[in-house]
Amino acid sequence: MPEPTEIMFSYREVVELLIKKQDLHEGIWSLNVKFGMKATNIGTSPESNDNIPTAMVGVLQIGLHRGDKENNLSVDASKINPAATRSRRR
Repeated sequence: MPEPTEIMFSYREVVELLIKKQDLHEGIWSLNVKFGMKATNIGTSPESNDNIPTAMVGVLQIGLHRGDKENNLSVDASKINPAATRSRRR
């Protein structure tokens, strides 16, 4: 069987993984993506005179943001990463 060359995740799966990585046990957490934008002029070739103003958007950071309700971008940490309970010795 060939090795996969691409593995994709849903937004919720990414949030679940980040919640577990940060060991969060409560609260509703949403995916947070910080973008940066730069502008330049781009043409089809250096010799041509067909430059057009162009915006380039890059992903600067990916993280979590605490929210108040679940949706397709958020997860309740208490459901997917419940706090461990200590068992009492008798």
